[in-house]
Amino acid sequence: SRSRRLGLMLNSCCCHNNLALIDVKGFDPKDISVTVKDGKVTVSAERKVECNTGLTRTCNYKKFVKQFSLPPGVDDKEVTYSV
Repeated sequence: SRSRRLGLMLNSCCCHNNLALIDVKGFDPKDISVTVKDGKVTVSAERKVECNTGLTRTCNYKKFVKQFSLPPGVDDKEVTYSV
């Protein structure tokens, strides 16, 4: 079900500290993108759902973007994530 609750957990590899838990409800894992650059983490997700009943056609578009800075001392290359 597309409405299942997914959580995205970001970790720092060297210390195994949890940095963030982000609720990405309504998105499939394939819809989610995570980038780490210049001390910032950007989590984004997009999805488009089209429904055609024969008489009507609807299109729903959903987009999510969250960006935050890493704590001091955390190297971009040490950040991992899982969905």
